[in-house]
Amino acid sequence: PVILLEEGRARWRGSRAYCENVAVAVAAAVTDERAAGRVYNVAEVEVFSEAEWVEEIAKAVGWKGRVVAMARDRAPAHLVAARDFSQDWVADTSRIRAELGYSEEVTRDDALRLTVAWERQHPPANAATPQELAERFHLEDDAMAALAP
Repeated sequence: PVILLEEGRARWRGSRAYCENVAVAVAAAVTDERAAGRVYNVAEVEVFSEAEWVEEIAKAVGWKGRVVAMARDRAPAHLVAARDFSQDWVADTSRIRAELGYSEEVTRDDALRLTVAWERQHPPANAATPQELAERFHLEDDAMAALAP
């Protein structure tokens, strides 16, 4: 019913783009003479936090649970990334939109639906074993219980 995220990661915002939309942008940049010598960022205009992305993916798969952000010092070790999430990574995509008229051809909803379908057909080779998942879920349950009043 709950997906736990370490709070720094839950707040972090980073630009994203669907692969087919990036391909459209690259094609425009290499075929339009106005792009010669220019550098463009490609990403969606709206930038979600990691927690918001989890919620967007949840909608795409029909999951009805909730996302909970947990303090780093209370989160299970497997949820604490070695990365520093203190600074967002947000790209300004206004130049390619203004100069080349770029816009996403695949909507976010369709991109998420297509990505979920692809991921289900191609699970990662390094996926956690059922035993590893059971242990992680147990640790997350314990962490959630410690939050309860």
